[in-house]
Amino acid sequence: MIPFNKPYFTGKETQYIEDAVRKGKISGNGYYTQLCHDFFERRYGFNKCLLTTSCTDALEMAALLIDIKEGDEVIMPSYTFVSTANAFVLRGATIVFADSRADHPGMDEDSIERLITAKTKAIVPVHYAGVSCDMDKIMDLATAYHLYVIEDAAQAIDSFYTGKDGIKKPLGSIGHLAAFSFHETKNIISGEGGMLVVNDNQFAAKAEIIWEKGTNRSSFFRGEVDKYGWVAVGSSFLPSEIIAAFLWAQLENMDAIQQVRKLHWEHYNTALLNWARQNEIQLPLIPSYASNNGHMFYVVCQSIEQRQTIIEKLQRKKILSVFHYISLHSSSFYADKHTGGVLNQSDRYSNCLLRLPLFYELNPQQIIDAL
Repeated sequence: MIPFNKPYFTGKETQYIEDAVRKGKISGNGYYTQLCHDFFERRYGFNKCLLTTSCTDALEMAALLIDIKEGDEVIMPSYTFVSTANAFVLRGATIVFADSRADHPGMDEDSIERLITAKTKAIVPVHYAGVSCDMDKIMDLATAYHLYVIEDAAQAIDSFYTGKDGIKKPLGSIGHLAAFSFHETKNIISGEGGMLVVNDNQFAAKAEIIWEKGTNRSSFFRGEVDKYGWVAVGSSFLPSEIIAAFLWAQLENMDAIQQVRKLHWEHYNTALLNWARQNEIQLPLIPSYASNNGHMFYVVCQSIEQRQTIIEKLQRKKILSVFHYISLHSSSFYADKHTGGVLNQSDRYSNCLLRLPLFYELNPQQIIDAL
C-alpha cells in the first residue's frame, strides 16, 4: 500500500535526542529549543518564537494573549481543522464562520467585513495547503476595525505572501500572532509539536509567562528577577528537549526536504492537467501573491460520487487517498450554534476535495499512472 503520508527521517534525529539526554536536561527550554527558536527568528525575521507541544497549544496561547472572553466573536473559515476553533471556544468565544473561496479552499477574504460586529475581537486566517490568504485585505480590515489577526499557519512553513507593497513576507510574520504545526503529516516534523510566533511586541513578555505555566521562570533564569513565581494565567505549553532535538534535525535539512516536496507537487500538477480537464476536475490554485511550499496536492471533484469513485479506484491499486475537513459549521457540536447561513463553497470542498499522497520518498508517477 502506498500511504497518504510517510514521515521522513534525516538520520540525525536519534543522534540529537541522545545528545539531549547526555546534556542532562530533557525538560523544556534547553539547548535544542533555543537552536530552533534562533533558526526561525533568524531565517524568517519572526519577532519571537516559542516552541509548543502542538499547533493547538500555540492557538490556545494566542487566545489567552488577546484575552478572549465569553461573548467575544472570532471570525475564521469553516473549512479548517477543529483546533482552529477549539482554542477560542475554550475561552468562551463565539465562532463566526466565513465561507471558502470558489477558486481555493482558503477563506473568502471579501466575505469577512460583513461578518464583523461590535463583538468581533479577532480574525483567524488559515493558510490552507500552505497557500497564503490575501493578507493585505485581512490586515487592512483589522486596522480599520481594531481587530487582532492570528495566522493559522499550521500547513504554511516556508511559504510566503507578496503584498501590494511588493515585499515578499514569510507566512506567520504578518499577523499579530501565528501558529505553526510540526505534526508528522507536515513538511517539517517532530511527531507532535508546534510553535507560537509573536510579531506584536506587546505580547512578547506575556507569551513567555503563559508558556511557562504562568510564571516568570524564564526571566529568573536570565537573571532579570531574583526569584520566580506565579504572575499570570498560563499552562505547560513548552515541549521537552527530546521533541526539540528531533525538530532540529529536520530544520537542518529543511531546504532539501522542501526542494523534493515541491518537485513532487509540480510533477503532479503538470502530469494531471489533461486528466483534470477530461474529468472536469479542479487542480490547486496558487494565487499570484502566494508561494507554494509543497505541503499538499489536492484535486476538487465534481461531486462526492466522483470523489468516491477515484478513492476506490486508487484503493484497488493499493494507493491511499483521503478527503479532508468536514465544515465546522455543520459539525454536530456547532451546527445549532452557527447563525451564518449556508456556506456553499465550504460544503463543496467537504464533499469534493481529495488529497493525493505527498511525502519525501514518494514516486508521484505511480499515482498518476493509477489515475
